Amino acid sequence: MNFKLFGIKTLVFGVALAVGVVVGTLGYHIVVQASTVHAFPKNQNGQTYGSKADATSLDTEPDLISAVGIGGISGYVKRTDLDQSLPKTPEEAVALTKYNLAHSTREIPLYAIDGKTVIGKFIVGGGETKEFKTVE
Repeated sequence: MNFKLFGIKTLVFGVALAVGVVVGTLGYHIVVQASTVHAFPKNQNGQTYGSKADATSLDTEPDLISAVGIGGISGYVKRTDLDQSLPKTPEEAVALTKYNLAHSTREIPLYAIDGKTVIGKFIVGGGETKEFKTVE
């Protein structure tokens, strides 16, 4: 019997092929998971609702986000009520920062699943805020 030993080139090619298959498979699964968008249910008014945790990005958050309001009432807050508009100028940014520092919380309506019936209030904010000054 003649046994021919594999050359170094064949060995390197085999290892590279195996690594490529493993990396490609892992990469495929990561891309598929990242591109999977949760399909939120819709209410009778066409608004999506559910947990913010199921969203894969800010753009995929539901219209109505599940929340627990004052007194432990479960309901939904509108995404548009949670979002503050972004400042367009440095002056607006400073004004918004000063406002947020002076008003650490704000109340927004808590809605039933229909997105119209107000069933309570939800407090936004309340975390500890500190103003940092730059050192010159």
